[in-house]
Parts: sequence; C-alpha cells; structure tokens
Amino acid sequence: MGLRVDVIYIINFIVMVSINTARQLALLLPEVTEQPHFDKASFRVKNKIFSTLWEADKKMMVKLSLVDQSVFCGISKDMIYPVPGGWGSKGASFVELSKVKRSILKDALQAAWYEVATVTLRKKYFPEGRYKSL
Repeated sequence: MGLRVDVIYIINFIVMVSINTARQLALLLPEVTEQPHFDKASFRVKNKIFSTLWEADKKMMVKLSLVDQSVFCGISKDMIYPVPGGWGSKGASFVELSKVKRSILKDALQAAWYEVATVTLRKKYFPEGRYKSL
C-alpha cells in the first residue's frame, strides 16, 4: 500500500507545471509579449490575448477554438475545462497547472496562439500547418 501512495505522489509531482514554466512556455511562441491585463499577466500576439496567467489560482486561461476546446477538455475535465459563463462558450478554457503535463500545456498554448494569430503569422511560423515543432 505504501508503494502505491509513493507512485501516486511521484506522478503528481511530475505532472505539475510551475507558474514560471507556464510563463516560459507562453513566451516561447513566436512574437509573444507579456502585458498586464487587470490583475493578471496576459500573453499576446499582435496585441491579441491568447492566454492569461492566474498565479494565485495556479491556472492559465487559453483561448481555444470550440473544436480545440472540445478535444482538450476531453482529456480530463479536472485538468482543462471551459471558463464558466460566456467566455467559456466561446472557447476560453482554464488549465489547472497542478494537474497538467508540460506537453499538454505546450500544445494548448500553441493552439491558442494559432487561434488568435493573423494568417500571415500562421504561415510565417507554421508553413506546414498547425502543431509543427518550432
């Protein structure tokens, strides 16, 4: 029984994404700037917000297409879920940093970036389409 608890603890430790890592992943995307948005940090491309960091709550909001929202929320409703209210019905989704794997957060941020970036930027940085390595 003790081994099972230890394994669960290790898995949970490995899964957690820190605030700093979340910020770095957002800033790794092309032409992204970090700017204040009320009391949150926002990540923007060409001044359009694709993500906000909710440090006190240890979560991020990502602005996804409705299709991407459905896919990411289908992974685990405890890990990624629609923002309550109107924004959530338009694709805005919360990502729980204590529950998400780094690779999933990276993919969600890239999908959000792609959703708000101009066609010119999409073609410049992802000429072969979405979700290609930078």
